[in-house]
Amino acid sequence: MENFTAFNPTKLHFGQNVVNNLGLAAAELGKKALLVYGGGSVLRNGSYHDTVRQLENKGIVISEFNGIKPNPRVEDVAVGAKLGRENRVDMVVAVGGGSVIDSAKIIAICISENCDPWDVMTRKHLPTSSSPLIAVLTLAATGSEMNSVAVLQNSQTREKIGFRNDLMYPVHSFLDPAYTLTVPEDHTAYGIVDLVTHCMEAWFGFGDASLSDRFVVTIIQEALKYGPALMKDRQNYELRERIMWAATCALNNMTMYGRTSGDWGVHAFGHTLSFLYDTPHGATLSIMYPAWMKALRERAGDRIIELGKALFNVSNVDETIENLTSFFITLGSPVTCKEAGIDDSKKADILSLMNKNKEEGLNYKFSDAERELVLKYI
Repeated sequence: MENFTAFNPTKLHFGQNVVNNLGLAAAELGKKALLVYGGGSVLRNGSYHDTVRQLENKGIVISEFNGIKPNPRVEDVAVGAKLGRENRVDMVVAVGGGSVIDSAKIIAICISENCDPWDVMTRKHLPTSSSPLIAVLTLAATGSEMNSVAVLQNSQTREKIGFRNDLMYPVHSFLDPAYTLTVPEDHTAYGIVDLVTHCMEAWFGFGDASLSDRFVVTIIQEALKYGPALMKDRQNYELRERIMWAATCALNNMTMYGRTSGDWGVHAFGHTLSFLYDTPHGATLSIMYPAWMKALRERAGDRIIELGKALFNVSNVDETIENLTSFFITLGSPVTCKEAGIDDSKKADILSLMNKNKEEGLNYKFSDAERELVLKYI
């Protein structure tokens, strides 16, 4: 195993009506809050009204910033941070899924340090402080509610990139699975894909960590068992809570201890599709992961087979890829660009941007020719 430091300061509140404790938590942080959210889904599922009621009951003054998009934009974050500074808020409260929470993480830093968000994302500005963040999760997918990572895209530089910093852990996160009962079929599927591929990025990273491998396998097994059942019964609270907790555990560090890093190459490739065509994040991953495995069948073959044995009781690369692909299909998530509405004529543009940004993983590096091979399979 590699040396590691175990650290996760987020206090996570899980279960029905846990948001009823949000007012008390917020009151400990200050008197003014910037409330960040996306669109109408938080109004429909009740999370917005529940959160506002909790803040108002404690006399906390609310400034609202909405309109965060599913693939969050750095320009929106800049506007939100400006609003927070103008209103001298003490905290940021994010209500939504991963895109909202990711945006709120960078907003919180930029409020505290009066800096440019893209300078933070590109590490030109190294933050030393952040406004405290409270998250109310409404979509089981990214794990942003219990990690220190944010992903944003920039239309000017034509990039979608991630940034990690310990300042970005939410102080409190509130997870009520009931808020996810209204999530539509497609985004329910994308969330399940996302949690599985987060585990797989850890599996294919640097380092020999047998216990972390077991965590990876167990979390994916939760998704294999309960994911298809949830797709058939989306109003089932018990299934929603199992997937929600699995998604949190998939990216709250527990799959990474004993490694120097995950790989994250598939996420990098997927970000290209999201940037160019606004393809939902989870859909990009179900398209890219089987293709990535096919392109790396020689270099990563042993690791692919080991995963296949643990998850599907199969003993070769092809069967592992076939079973993974079938699982994504069972969920209803696309496994080719065509299924996502991206025709073959776009592949030259995809390859061009991938090569421009030198997309690859931290463990498995890619040449331009190998990126082209990945595109052959999507």
